[in-house]
Amino acid sequence: MAVKGGQLPGLAGVAPGAPIGEAAAGQPLAERMRPRSLAEFVGQGHLLEPGRLLRELMDGGAPRSLLLFGPPGVGKTTLARLYAEALGAVFHPISAVMSGVKELREAVDGAKLRGAIEGRTTVLFVDEIHRFNKAQQDALLPHVEAGTITLVGATTENPSFEIIKPLHSRCRLLELRPLEIEELITVARRALADEERGLAPGGPEIEDAAVELLAHSAGGDARMALNILEVAADLAVAAARRGEPLTITVPIVEEARQRRAVLHDRNGDLHYQVTSAFIKSMRGSDPDAALFYLVRMLEAGEDPRFILRRMVIFASEDVGNADPQALQVAVAATQAYELVGLPEGVLPLSQAVAYLACAPKSNASFVAYGRARKDVLQYGDLEVPRHLVNAPTQLMKDLGYGRGYRYPHNYDGHYVWQDYRPERLQGRVYYEPSDQGFEQALRERLAKWRRGPKG
Repeated sequence: MAVKGGQLPGLAGVAPGAPIGEAAAGQPLAERMRPRSLAEFVGQGHLLEPGRLLRELMDGGAPRSLLLFGPPGVGKTTLARLYAEALGAVFHPISAVMSGVKELREAVDGAKLRGAIEGRTTVLFVDEIHRFNKAQQDALLPHVEAGTITLVGATTENPSFEIIKPLHSRCRLLELRPLEIEELITVARRALADEERGLAPGGPEIEDAAVELLAHSAGGDARMALNILEVAADLAVAAARRGEPLTITVPIVEEARQRRAVLHDRNGDLHYQVTSAFIKSMRGSDPDAALFYLVRMLEAGEDPRFILRRMVIFASEDVGNADPQALQVAVAATQAYELVGLPEGVLPLSQAVAYLACAPKSNASFVAYGRARKDVLQYGDLEVPRHLVNAPTQLMKDLGYGRGYRYPHNYDGHYVWQDYRPERLQGRVYYEPSDQGFEQALRERLAKWRRGPKG
């Protein structure tokens, strides 16, 4: 078979040495500025500095399957392309959102043919690989094991949850981090200065305060930073036509960014991360952090009812009887939200979050449930003490049911000591109140009662 230009006819892929991110008419700035080499790549020093894993893999030229895990706009696709180039491999990208088993089969067949004829490796890049179901992920396994393809999967979701274990174990997991502010400033300034793919020559300048605001607005996402910059540049050009300086200012960046969508996937890994931070902030008695995560979830479109359910659970699990009113506050906030809805519903939400975060904390009730459940699972069929059982018939009375029961309200303080548990569980203690809030009073009261008739 004739090979033309180093490529097999009809097979998708990018040959090594092909331009990466080559400018094309109508391409967004973020795509035009996609790094073409490691020298142009910004960020991820923990993977790319000399001696780090990915850098060693790229310098060594040995193909290894990878899982790239990180938020959007941090360079997963670009690193996959640069990795393939470093290996001298063909880069074959597919999207798990748009592709199925048919596309996988075609990619594998092409890799086999390419390997047999050209002796070249194929890097199969699967974007959003967590979107593949179990059957699709299973279909990749034998080809990864055989070395037919070198798999590079990119995911914004925690691979521990979304990628099947056999596939996960055959790939090296590399976590990519959000870009730092200074790194985003570098990305923006490069785009402003680049005469081939960026906004120069003839493009606007940018104020220091404006580029800092732009970087802070991007949330660690280089693509977002360049998208904001591109809009800001258009606004600056329009202002220049009105006789103003051709400069991107703070007001222009504020206009360009508008209301940036808050990153929060209601069904993904980040959803659980933010929810966990929200709960732990309340548990740690930090109302400011808790309110930050509350607003972040609401602004991202999280269902307020989900947040309220977590708050009701928290009021019992983490506050408990240290402040019995906490549960009432959480339930009242839920009812108030149902009454008024959004936007006013954020008011009882924020009030309840502040209260729960500042309330004294105790998980004694939660711990007590676990202890009691353990005994129930082991001894749940123990006979109830007969003096606690009502005796509605004469036969039951003759058998001793109800005999010896002491009615607490007939005694001083409305309390009298008696056995309530099955004999085998006498002396078991499940609930141990803390010394926090109202539980301090319960602790003292129970200590007296638990000393028994001689107490």
